[in-house]
Amino acid sequence: MNIFFSVLITIIAVAAFCTSLVKFTHFFQLNTYRAAIQTKWMKENPSKFFPNILFGALGIAFSFFDGFAGKVFFSAAMLLGLALSVPKKAKKPLVYTMRVKRLFVTSAIIYAVVLLLGFALKSEMLFLSSLFLISPLVVMLANFLNRPVEKAVRNHYINDAKRLISNSNATVIGITGSYGKTSVKYYLSTLLKAKYNVLMTPESYNTPMGVVMTIRKSLTSLTEIFVCEMGAKRVGEIKEICDIVNPDHGIITSVGPQHLETFKSLDNVKKTKFELADSLPENGMLFLNGNDENINSHKGGRKNISYTVNGNGTYNATDVKVSEKGTTFTVSGPDGENGEFSTKLIGTHNVLNITGAIAVAHSLGVSFAQLKTQVMRLESVPHRLELVARGRDIIIDDAFNSNPSGAKAALETLSYFEGMKILLTPGMVELGEKQNELNMEFGENAAKVCDYVILVGRKQTESINEGLLKAGYSKEKIYIAADFSEAINHAYSLNSHGEKKVILLENDLPDNY
Repeated sequence: MNIFFSVLITIIAVAAFCTSLVKFTHFFQLNTYRAAIQTKWMKENPSKFFPNILFGALGIAFSFFDGFAGKVFFSAAMLLGLALSVPKKAKKPLVYTMRVKRLFVTSAIIYAVVLLLGFALKSEMLFLSSLFLISPLVVMLANFLNRPVEKAVRNHYINDAKRLISNSNATVIGITGSYGKTSVKYYLSTLLKAKYNVLMTPESYNTPMGVVMTIRKSLTSLTEIFVCEMGAKRVGEIKEICDIVNPDHGIITSVGPQHLETFKSLDNVKKTKFELADSLPENGMLFLNGNDENINSHKGGRKNISYTVNGNGTYNATDVKVSEKGTTFTVSGPDGENGEFSTKLIGTHNVLNITGAIAVAHSLGVSFAQLKTQVMRLESVPHRLELVARGRDIIIDDAFNSNPSGAKAALETLSYFEGMKILLTPGMVELGEKQNELNMEFGENAAKVCDYVILVGRKQTESINEGLLKAGYSKEKIYIAADFSEAINHAYSLNSHGEKKVILLENDLPDNY
């Protein structure tokens, strides 16, 4: 009987630890494998590891009980800990990369060593419950122990990507910015395909290893242009990507207050974005958003080509006409040539991004005549003001990410539609000390456009709610939902009195929020 219970207890405890390990490895991956970010996240989200603390502590207490009752209580604590540690369905599931698999192997070794020690000291229940208690920390310990291996693997992949890109004849165009870079990447790739064989970094593969993966998997001898999106949360991260790909030309789409928790200041954001400019060769072209005040105050690089809407850029868009069916506009180029363009995309922010893409493509030899056709073919970037029909209703899906400029553009887009205008949002994050102020401003702006506002998460959206009320918005038109599912169901249930509903999904926080 004792052997049976020992085996049963061990199986339950191992299962609880493994489940918890997967859960916290997922969060660690979302937090970009950085121990400092994970630690800060743990301090701000204690509820995420509450089962480990409660049932790990109970397991430790029950391990000191003698006899059959102690084993039963211990098993019950571990079973409850196991049940509450099962990860919920994730918006962005854990990706079982080789790095994650190496983390699992090292964590298993740590667990086995501690377990053997526990058996040797005849205190297996104490050691098992202690491991469950600290399993969030085991992930970080395993990552620390793996650092030499990870560094070697990373360097191997980076050097291989450098070799591949240097041996290719592809022209590399780097794109960075606080916002707009992914849209410009998609638009530019479409426009360039009128004349060139184009490779772009897919989706949001804008980290050093995402860029490396794209090069190693997709770059071929036929690639003529590589459009490389470059993201950053810290000073020096754009330079790190530039050192890998050696860009020939660059685009800076915007400089604004995003990721301020890690950048600390707008000056650091600006400095980091212009690392792209500093990396260009003497004959490299630098394309700048001339409507961005932060960019205009920090121009750099070699040959600057600006693009604007109703400005005085090298490429300037005018006569912008927007409706819920699409947008038309005229672009003038540096040689005096004008082109009239139309797109199914909506909003002046899209005109600015498209004009930036036109500026690059035209400068690389694609004629206005070719570009007109390509602009008509442009599609919404997934989850970035993407229009989705739901019967007679419309969803404006801007759920990928949110920032002050993007939120303003999303509300502008919503304003072009006829019908009951509904905003559904959890607000903006990673804005540092300005987060409350900017979310309050978002609420004030929403009050001018929206017929109804659904906030996701009471604590997270307090500042938006405050901004709405400050602008005189009716409390009766505000609903606070616990999660996205409740929020969208409430939106569908609203009585629009015969009007179509237009639902703006502005941001969708990742699983670690």
